[in-house]
This record gives sequence, C-alpha cells and structure tokens, in this order.
Amino acid sequence: MAARLARILLAPLHVLQLATSAKSFLDHPLIGSRRLNRMGLHRARVRLADRLCRWRRRRLARHVRADWRKAFDRDGFVAIGNAIDPRDFPALRQALLSYEGPAREMRQGDAVTRRMAIDPAMLDAVPQLRTFLARRDIRGLFHYVASYRTEPLHYIQTIVSQCGGNDPDPQETVHADSFHASMKAWLFLNPVRAEDGPFTYVRGSHLYTARRLDWEYRRSLSDPAAIDRLSARGSPRVSDDDLAAMGLGPAEGLAVPANTLVVADTGGFHARGAAAQAGERVEIWSYARRNPFLPWLGGDMLSLPGIAERRVGWLWAFRDRFAHRIGQPWQPAGVRRPIDAPAED
Repeated sequence: MAARLARILLAPLHVLQLATSAKSFLDHPLIGSRRLNRMGLHRARVRLADRLCRWRRRRLARHVRADWRKAFDRDGFVAIGNAIDPRDFPALRQALLSYEGPAREMRQGDAVTRRMAIDPAMLDAVPQLRTFLARRDIRGLFHYVASYRTEPLHYIQTIVSQCGGNDPDPQETVHADSFHASMKAWLFLNPVRAEDGPFTYVRGSHLYTARRLDWEYRRSLSDPAAIDRLSARGSPRVSDDDLAAMGLGPAEGLAVPANTLVVADTGGFHARGAAAQAGERVEIWSYARRNPFLPWLGGDMLSLPGIAERRVGWLWAFRDRFAHRIGQPWQPAGVRRPIDAPAED
C-alpha cells in the first residue's frame, strides 16, 4: 500500500521528468514502461530531442569554422591538429604536467582515471590555459557540438591503463552516453598511439536516422532488469550487429599526436580503446550536457564567469555530502600532479 501511494504521489514529478534529460529505464517508471514504449514514448523523446538539437545547431553554425563544422556534421567529431600554436604548446604542456593540486580518482576495471578541476587556482597558475579556453573559435565549436551556449566543465584528466583490477572496463564497450546529444572534448598533452587505448568513435552515429530510431524503439522494449546495468540506466551498449543494422561501420580508434583537440557528440557511439600495454593518457577534458528539450540557446546561470570555474568543486562537495544516497565514485586522492602514479598504488 505504501509503495502504491508513493507512486501516485510521485506521478506528477515523473511526468515532468519526461521533459528533461532523465534516461534510466531501470529507475523511472514511465521511461522504463514497456507498455508506453510500445506506444512510442522513448522513440518520441529521441526524435524530439534530435529535432530541437538540429534547430539549435543551425542557429549556432555561423560561429564555427566551416571546415570544422563540415567534419563534425559528417562524422560526429572533429580532430584538430596543432590546436594550440606549436610555439606556445610546449610551455603550456609543461606547466600543466607539473601543476600540483587537489585530485580525485576513480577505478573502472584495470584503469584508473584521475581528474583535477580547472578552477580559479589552476587558471591563475597557468594563464595560457585561460587563454586557450577563452578562444572564440574553440568556444564556438564547443557550443555547436553541445547545441547550447553553455560553459563546459573543464578538467585535467589522466587515464592510467593496465594498473591492476580484474573487472572489465565499461568504457571499453562501444556505447552512447544518452539518448540525445552531448559534448566531450580532449586536448591531448602527449601523443596517443593505437596501443595506448585511444578514443574511438563510430563515424556518423550521431545522426538519428530512421534506422537509428528503429533501434532505439527496439531497445526500449527490453526488460530493464534483464539487460546490462549501464544500458538499463540509459547509456546503451551496442554490438557489431546493432551497428550493422543501423547501417554503421565499426568504431575507429583515433591515434593522434600531442596538441590534437578532438571534440565529439557522445550521443554517438564511442568508447575508450583497449590498451595493449600499461601507460597513461593526459588531456584537457571538457564536458557539456544540458536538458535536450529546451528551445533556447543560453540562459545557463551556471555558465556565468565567477561561477563556471567553481562548479566542479561544488559538484564534488555536493556528492560527498549526499554520497550515502546518490553515490560518489570520485574519491579524494590528495594533492597530485597529472603525471603522478595513482594514489591507490
């Protein structure tokens, strides 16, 4: 009786959440309803989110270099070599690799990911970094891929591969982050070889074609309790057969030299390539995802100067405070440098 009453009382909230980025088939009674999804609920949300995304991008397109926009529209990502003037890159790279600051780490399978917030302290210590993140061409590209004028969250990220652990790394399975567009970017501070576990992407998978929508419909009919947990929570894993059914090719690893910026829509299918040997990747990592159903481009108060660069610290503190309810995978690792060994080692 109590559970039924709770469902009734929460029903208005659940309905409102359909107009947000909520994506879990496992935790949301409407999103995970196979009856409603047979009637087309999930497919309708995917289609509407895509239409609004394309409408917003058309309004942002004039702020993006034509060659970058063409590559992104075709492939779902753009790779920019020598993103920073080669005369300036060595000094920026050295300043970031030697920077010491508070760090957080998370283990997934045999990989440990460390993140250091690009916050006011780091921006003051490394002014070249502030200059790069303020560039109009880079900001225009970030906004276009995210489909919003929103300031991404920025980190220095280190991924240490093959450092113990027997569980599979979920990031190595080709997947989409959600049912709608989102932006991630990597400015690689060191070369990334094929054997280092590079970022991989399925070209063209950011396009919500009729075959992609059919696949989304079919997956919405699965029992969320009978599929893998990450897919059930809205980050669907995809097989080679699934890709073929959508008319897509395999994921391609992006082996790139240092000073390459990759910006991708992670609503498309992507993964972290499997590393063939122990090693590390170090990068400026940026991320932006917003409610896909908003018709306006801006209006994000958290993107205001003085607020935007403090959000990561606030987010970590919030999750620490409510870890018992929402979880906190990012554990404090003390004061570190990006090139230091994982704290747990």
